[in-house]
Amino acid sequence: MTDIDECYNLASELVLLAGEIIQDSINKKKTTHCKSIDWDLVTEYDHKIEDEMIKRLTKRFPSHKFIGEESVAKNGLPKLTDDPTWIIDPIDGTTNFVHQFPHTCISLALLINKKAEIGIVYNPVMKQFFSAKRNCGAFLNGKPIQTSHIQDLSEALVAMEPWLAKDKTYLVSVYTRMHALIQGTHGIRSLGTAALTLCYVAMGAVEAYHIEGIDAWDVAAGKLIIEEAGGIVISTNGDELDLMIPKVIAACNRSIAEQLVELFKKADLKSINKNLY
Repeated sequence: MTDIDECYNLASELVLLAGEIIQDSINKKKTTHCKSIDWDLVTEYDHKIEDEMIKRLTKRFPSHKFIGEESVAKNGLPKLTDDPTWIIDPIDGTTNFVHQFPHTCISLALLINKKAEIGIVYNPVMKQFFSAKRNCGAFLNGKPIQTSHIQDLSEALVAMEPWLAKDKTYLVSVYTRMHALIQGTHGIRSLGTAALTLCYVAMGAVEAYHIEGIDAWDVAAGKLIIEEAGGIVISTNGDELDLMIPKVIAACNRSIAEQLVELFKKADLKSINKNLY
């Protein structure tokens, strides 16, 4: 049986150590490489952090499995099983990190039976340590956080990532959905890091976040943190989220989430009709 507190304590220690690496290196020149697409950057620090985390976690929990961003890039995406599995994003917001933009973070989650038991997201530059354990609430620097109480989408601040339009697969949907959000909300924001933006939903700084074209390590920790803060994370079409192929609507409550589902359905339909006629 897995001792969740033991796992959490080690995870917290490792995330804080990773934060020191980011703090020490964010203003230094970095060696960058592109992965599958030209804006998906990786640095030597991504590899250093992930390798050290897996090494330390394996030593303490030799039977546990891992899904890490950089190891997946090298070896391919493994199947998520019921075994205790750590999902690691060593630096979420690597482009921000390369440009010294202070919104960058480490994301670490532990899943057991495919359910998140621990979620930690840490922005060492801004000193924001978000954490959650299942059924224990969500916290920022040890203090409880809750999602916003806003119920009407017209009063909501919503985050979305326009850079995804660089991928032709998402070009039309990004533009049409962004236009719909501009018309139907208080405003839109973009941070360039999914994990951290999910936590901003959890703390009530934004009411919702929408993103597609990302991966499990971008979402696993933040999803638990939002849910423990009183929010909801679903798929863009309103179904339960598939963590391994996440198309995300994260919201402060179900009302906002459902309003976004309907808004995007109408926006997508308009774009289809324009293409047809």
